[in-house]
Amino acid sequence: MRLADSESEHQVIRGRRLAIDYGDVRIGLAISDPDCIVSTPLNPIRAQDPKLLENISGLLKEYDPIKIFIGLPMHLSGQESAATEKVREFSHVLQQAIEIPIEFVDERLTTVAAQGKLRASGISARESKNLIDSMAAVEILEAGISRERSA
Repeated sequence: MRLADSESEHQVIRGRRLAIDYGDVRIGLAISDPDCIVSTPLNPIRAQDPKLLENISGLLKEYDPIKIFIGLPMHLSGQESAATEKVREFSHVLQQAIEIPIEFVDERLTTVAAQGKLRASGISARESKNLIDSMAAVEILEAGISRERSA
């Protein structure tokens, strides 16, 4: 997926960004290229995997991102939810294990946007089940990079 370019947008510091869409069952992942032009979904990982932090650490070694965006689930009203607290707990544990900056990105409607893109590309709901979490991570990644460009 190509991230939008605009003359009015600021340049971002060169380096990959990783996005995480944390869920109770699966964790969706996406990575940018070093110039933040292309965002690519990665295979999701199981949230309850006993080697979860080890798996994430392996991704960090492989891709060497300079920042991590984590989707923060909020109610449409903007209020936090029980899921918000789970994500905050996960990010706290992750931050204790790594030295890469973590930023939260409001993830309201990212799954809906990801489903729409998958449907538009001809992928059925059944086929998209394995892709949806990482496609939502792509949406989180693109939102985070867009926010960096407009800062």
